[in-house]
Amino acid sequence: MNRREAFRGLIGFAAGSPLFGQTAVQPGGDDLMGPVNVHEFEEVAKRKLNKLAYDFIAGGVEDELTLRANREGYNHFYLVPRVMTDVSKVDTSAEILGVKMSAPILIAPTGGKNLVFPNAESVVAKAALASGTLFCTGSGAEVAADGTDRPKWWTNTTGHANKEAASNYVRRVEDRGALGITVTVDNQYQSNRDRNNRNRFDYGYMATGVPKAGEVRKPRSPALPAMWQPHTPDLTWDYIDWVKAATKLPVILKGILSPEDARIAVDRGVSGIVVSNHGGRQLDGAIATIDALPDVVDAVAGKVPVLMDGGIRRGSDILKALALGAKAVLVGRAPLWGLGAFGQPGVERVLWMLGAELKLAMALAGMKDLASIDRKLVKRL
Repeated sequence: MNRREAFRGLIGFAAGSPLFGQTAVQPGGDDLMGPVNVHEFEEVAKRKLNKLAYDFIAGGVEDELTLRANREGYNHFYLVPRVMTDVSKVDTSAEILGVKMSAPILIAPTGGKNLVFPNAESVVAKAALASGTLFCTGSGAEVAADGTDRPKWWTNTTGHANKEAASNYVRRVEDRGALGITVTVDNQYQSNRDRNNRNRFDYGYMATGVPKAGEVRKPRSPALPAMWQPHTPDLTWDYIDWVKAATKLPVILKGILSPEDARIAVDRGVSGIVVSNHGGRQLDGAIATIDALPDVVDAVAGKVPVLMDGGIRRGSDILKALALGAKAVLVGRAPLWGLGAFGQPGVERVLWMLGAELKLAMALAGMKDLASIDRKLVKRL
C-alpha cells in the first residue's frame, strides 16, 4: 500500500468523526478531502491533543516574538520567477553529507513527541523511512531494533559533561547506525515559556505523555516562571574537538545565527551548519532564521553545507530558503501536526505535501532542479 492509499483509508475512517463535516472522497473522484495543507493539519491536531501537549508544541518563549518572526520572515521575501524554461521534468532530489533524499526536507529533532503520540520516535522513524528522508533523533535506540531496513538518521545531542561521556555517546550512536552527529548548541538553560508556566506543565510529561483524565502524578520537573534550570551552560567549542576526535561521522552544529559563530564552526572542522533559533523556543527577540540565513551562508563561503529550520509551512517557504543559500531545510512542528492528527500516515502526508508543493513552486518559478536555484530568484521587499 502506498502513502496515498494509506492516507486515503485513514481519512475515510476519520471522516465519520466530528473532525470532518464532509465526505472524505469526492463522489466519482479520487481527491482527498480534509486537511489540504500543514495549517489545516495543525487545526486537526489541536482538536485531538490535550491542551498541555498542544501548547508545548505550538508555543514559543515569553512574548513569542521570534516564534512569529520565523513565520512572518518569509513574507518579506518575494519570488522573481523565470519563464520560457523547460520544466516538464522537475528534480527535487538532494544529497546532504552523503545522504541521498527525494527532496531537501529533513525531519528536525523535536522534544516532547510522546506528548503527541505513543512511542512517537519509532513512529516518526518509520514515516521517515517510508518517505525517503532523513530524521534527527536523540540516540537511535528507537531505530536500532527495526531490522535491516532502517531509516537514515542523524543523532542529536545537546552536549555532555566531559570528553569521556562525549566519546561514549559517539560510539553508541555509531554502533546503532547514525549517519551524522547533530549538536544543538543553543540550549544552555531552560527557557521561560509562558504557555507552559501558565499550564503548570511538568517537563516529566515529555517522556511519559500528559496524564489522563483523573490521573494524578507526583511532579517531576514543574514549569516555573523564569526558572534558572541549567541544561548545558558550560558547553564550549572544546566539545566539537571532543566529538571530532571520537568519530569519523560528519558533525553538524544546530543553533547558529551569528556569522561569526559560523566562521568559527568551519574553522573547528564541522561538516555542516543548521541556522536555527530553536523554533522560537529559547531566546525571545532572536533574529528569524530566514533573515539570519544569507549572512551565515556568506560567512561559510561554500566550505560546508548550510541548512535551516524555523517556520516552514509551505513548499514556497522551502524554495525561498534554498534561494537564499540553504542546501536543505529541517521541519519540526509540521510533522508533529501530522502525527497528532493521524499518526504515521499523517507524518508521511505532511512530508509528501511539502515536497509536492516545493516541486510545483520550482516549476512555476522556472527552476528544473536544485542547482538552478540562486539568490536571483528572491527579492526582499
